[in-house]
Amino acid sequence: MTRSTTTEIHRNAATKLVASSQRYTANRRQIVDALDQSPGPATIGEILLSASGLAQSSTYRNLVILEEAGVVHRIVTSDDHARFELNEDITGHHHHHLVCSGCGLIVDVTLAPTLEHGLEVALKEAADQQGFVGDHHRLDLIGRCRRCATAEAGTHNRS
Repeated sequence: MTRSTTTEIHRNAATKLVASSQRYTANRRQIVDALDQSPGPATIGEILLSASGLAQSSTYRNLVILEEAGVVHRIVTSDDHARFELNEDITGHHHHHLVCSGCGLIVDVTLAPTLEHGLEVALKEAADQQGFVGDHHRLDLIGRCRRCATAEAGTHNRS
């Protein structure tokens, strides 16, 4: 699956918002642009830094609407700061996450096609056993980033 162009991303976002009886306002477009340009899932603070002129309260409200419409996906980590990214069906880019339970860092990871296919097969089998019909999957690997793991190892070594 190839990543959508910015024009396609905006068209996809507009379509989802209209289907949810919402308008694609200039502020929502700025948020989508900020998330499209972000190297990974972004906090509200990071969105505000890259989308100048947005009010914090407006950004919160618009993120809720974008999330409800299926334009944005929220990722909650252990550091009390939710991060946001565009949904895969908006971007055309399927990926997974490495999530640091220490600092909240999130890294996007794309699996090799053969591994992704094997994962799909295994998940479908698990769903079929329970009579569950899956639409898509998300995989987050929770652990510690290099910096947090190194700091933790340093703390244990001093004990």
